Amino acid sequence: MNSEQRREKLENLKARFATMSDLGAAASLLHWDQETYMPKKAVGLRSEQLATLSRLSHETLVAKETGDLISSLEDAFDADSEEGAMVRVAKRGFDKSTKLPSKLVEERARATSLAQPAWVEARERADWSIFAPHLEKLMAIQKETAEHLGYRDHPYDALLDLFETNGRKAKLEPMFESLKAGIVPLLKKVTEAASREETARETAILGEFDEARQEAFIRRVLTDYGYDWSRGRQDKVVHAFCINIGGPEDVRLTTNYSPARIDKALFTSMHESGHGMYEQGVSPAYSRTPLGGGVSMGVHESQSRLWENIVGRSRGFWGRYLPVLAELFPGAFEGMDVETFYRAVNEARPGFIRIDSDELTYNLHVLLRFEIEVALMEGELSVDDIPAAWNAKMEEYLGIVPENDSLGALQDVHWSSGLFGYFPTYSMGNVLSVQFYEKALEENPSIPDDISDGNFSALHGWMEKNIYRHGSRFDPDDLVERVTGRPLDTAPYLKYLEDKYTELYAL
Repeated sequence: MNSEQRREKLENLKARFATMSDLGAAASLLHWDQETYMPKKAVGLRSEQLATLSRLSHETLVAKETGDLISSLEDAFDADSEEGAMVRVAKRGFDKSTKLPSKLVEERARATSLAQPAWVEARERADWSIFAPHLEKLMAIQKETAEHLGYRDHPYDALLDLFETNGRKAKLEPMFESLKAGIVPLLKKVTEAASREETARETAILGEFDEARQEAFIRRVLTDYGYDWSRGRQDKVVHAFCINIGGPEDVRLTTNYSPARIDKALFTSMHESGHGMYEQGVSPAYSRTPLGGGVSMGVHESQSRLWENIVGRSRGFWGRYLPVLAELFPGAFEGMDVETFYRAVNEARPGFIRIDSDELTYNLHVLLRFEIEVALMEGELSVDDIPAAWNAKMEEYLGIVPENDSLGALQDVHWSSGLFGYFPTYSMGNVLSVQFYEKALEENPSIPDDISDGNFSALHGWMEKNIYRHGSRFDPDDLVERVTGRPLDTAPYLKYLEDKYTELYAL
């Protein structure tokens, strides 16, 4: 096959993936609408629409024409080239999808579309029984999916691999053991050291905060971070998310406001903007191709956690932005000094809600969910028994028990969206956030001073150059080693926590 024939076949393959990308973008737009503005009675209709789009996209991917093009191009390009990466990623998607019957893909889309509003109602009423039948259906679909995909050691591996290429339960367990060994004793020290003074610091973020003014402050921060509003927007939802509508030109954020807390919508927005800037930073040349979008959810979460925590909870950040906040809310922060506010947004205290938890306890929330998902896949835990198991693990790891299921097993949107195997990527992201930040700092020592000046161009630029623009060109493990010189390593992250909380609580 000569170069002209190779190029023609590659263009044909890209055209097929462009079609799938467009179908996926339409589905994403329908999903975004369902979460934001869709009338309640449209749920049934929307579930059928999403099911149809999922089926059409799946049928396009698994078609013989797609397989023939991929087979003919497998050895046509250098493995390290963009073209070689495109074929490799396309083959991985094709191989996975050909294992899944179109009927199962359609059934999953329909089931998740029906499960999501049931989860919202169950959460509002704190009634697990409303959601349980939907989760039973979804679990059956997940188990069938794992069997179709196949796995080497454990059925959970098949689901995890959908979000983290080459992710394995056996690779996660040492990471969680290391995190637990480092975090649990540190949390015990912090809890023992906490006084009424530290607990009272939370009053710095409580009050009455007009939503429009919150939105103005958030927009200022995200603009300074580098989120491009000409290619995005932000809307209100029950559970915040970021969604890519087909490429870097349309990447949308959502958030959830609390009139009584200044931190809730702000840190949620910082988190989602990390996802958003990653997607906006992918090379436009990769749009509507197999390389479009972030490489994995672990790497994706490294960005959301970096911009939310390492940057957004730093002293330097609040030295710059507390005066801006005080100007927007006259009287609310009168007499408030930066140190008090910094300590308020970094207070470590076991709580019920994962998305509101502090950096120290966050990974214990993720560990709980990881263990429950594995037990569900192994058949050791039934759907009906999830609330009791959840509460027992909350007591074991955090020393508290939710008073109802809205504060417990119903708090996350992931299961209603069919995202099994996603939760561990949050902890992977925490670990990687420090690895990436340390490397950025090594190459740009001025970054802390830049943050204090409200200048994020060096940090954002480094992330864009080393991570964002590559999209899915490199496998996640390869990307991490290329950028940091080593694989995922919990040591820098645990040292970051140790140093931060030792200083905060004078341990």
